[in-house]
Amino acid sequence: MTYQEEIAQAEQLIRSQGSSWAGIGAEAVARMRLQNRFQTGLDIARYTAKIMREDMAAYDLDPANYTQSLGCWHGFIGQQKLISIKKHFGTTKRRYLYLSGWMVAALRSDFGPLPDQSMHEKTSVPALIEELYTFLRQADARELGGLFRDLDKARESGNQVEEQRLIHAIDNHQTHVVPIIADIDAGFGNAEATYLLAKKMIQAGACALQIENQVSDEKQCGHQDGKVTVPHEDFLAKIRACRYAFLELGINDGIIVARTDSLGAGLTKQIAYSAEPGDIGDQYNSFLDCEEITDASTINGDVVINRDGKLMRPKRLRSNLFQFRPGTGADRCVLDCVTSLQHGADLLWIETEKPHIEQIAGMVDRIREVIPNAKLVYNNSPSFNWTLNFRQQVFDAWAEAGKDVSAYDRAKLMSVDYDGSELAAEADEKIRTFQRDAAKRAGIFHHLITLPTYHTAALSTDNLAKEYFGEAGMLGYVLNVQRQEIRQGIACVKHQNMAGSDIGDDHKEYFAGEAALKAGGAHNTMNQFAA
Repeated sequence: MTYQEEIAQAEQLIRSQGSSWAGIGAEAVARMRLQNRFQTGLDIARYTAKIMREDMAAYDLDPANYTQSLGCWHGFIGQQKLISIKKHFGTTKRRYLYLSGWMVAALRSDFGPLPDQSMHEKTSVPALIEELYTFLRQADARELGGLFRDLDKARESGNQVEEQRLIHAIDNHQTHVVPIIADIDAGFGNAEATYLLAKKMIQAGACALQIENQVSDEKQCGHQDGKVTVPHEDFLAKIRACRYAFLELGINDGIIVARTDSLGAGLTKQIAYSAEPGDIGDQYNSFLDCEEITDASTINGDVVINRDGKLMRPKRLRSNLFQFRPGTGADRCVLDCVTSLQHGADLLWIETEKPHIEQIAGMVDRIREVIPNAKLVYNNSPSFNWTLNFRQQVFDAWAEAGKDVSAYDRAKLMSVDYDGSELAAEADEKIRTFQRDAAKRAGIFHHLITLPTYHTAALSTDNLAKEYFGEAGMLGYVLNVQRQEIRQGIACVKHQNMAGSDIGDDHKEYFAGEAALKAGGAHNTMNQFAA
């Protein structure tokens, strides 16, 4: 509905109420409705699921259409990210938000900072989704409010060309609301617990849920040791639980991202149930590290399985966990991915130990032999030392090609001494094109960085503290923060406006007319930033 149509509809409604609604302005109603486009989280989930499905189809046609996101741990951070994207690129197309369970645990738990082991309150995850969308919707209201104010000024000055331009901008306003891929960890319990949490996350606005195949009560960060996986049937029950949650709430095209940690997980908590040879349980058990039993008297409370007609004892640790055979991680990853896509997942996530395109592509090629349009969400993780990894990759490629690498020490390539070298320049170029190249070669539809804003907050705070509490004093803030905000056009330099003071003034005028006591008058110090 256009701006003029919204006004006309509001006028008709107001007239139908007679004189009792005479104090209600139709254009004010239209403005408030446009500033509050999404009434519920489910409205957001429906809208963003459609966007994500369209983006997945576009990627299938051309892998140059990959998508990206950054992890955000607070609504304000997510809001500023989307405002920045719109400012620099003019559109939010193919840009999402990522909600990291790691950052929820580290930053948003009532227990205080926690490791990424699903110990934080599960309710904190949907709460952050709701918070992110609250801030994104406020960014819409703020941006539209500015257009409305400019429209009023154009009318007052009689500039009809500018008036029509602004009405066109209002009618074609692009929302800051974008898809969120939300981390549900390993489901925080059994399949019923997963279903209940999934519903809360969807009701808060999530159109895409990322779930991993680790054991809930032993869940570890994907870049730490000690990861324990579950049999396929257990994981598939949780995928179905997420799908039921979407369908119950009417989000028929919701997205499920199935994550496998098998590449780095060498343990399982249980042996899979197998009804017949070759079934999915038998395939899972085939990776167990076993020893043949030749003397039945040696069995003492052991679990034994039949493998090719032989009685085998799976290796069990004192923790009561069973061990997989070394070197089977990639095979298990491929089986995990194929099985997940065959049972309702939409996208895959393979957690790797390094950002190596051919390693990822090697597994994706095998998956696509079974499911040709398999697509990945990939973690461009801050847990990787990107500089060292890519310098070593270039070093190895040069050495294999017979190029002289005697000027470089492979183990010390992180050193600043190499920063200006030819090797470092080539490595940096590979980092720059990593997302594009991996999207094309390794089937990566969505690139994300899980916790970048955790690191940027720490880095910027460190830089400010060093300057402000040192010799620079107040100049440390003015030179490196405020002056840069002004020079770079950072919207929150007008922090009162960003926090909603102008929106509040508009409402005061709607409610009280000329009697409104507004904050944005001539003596508001925010006016110092008008230039």
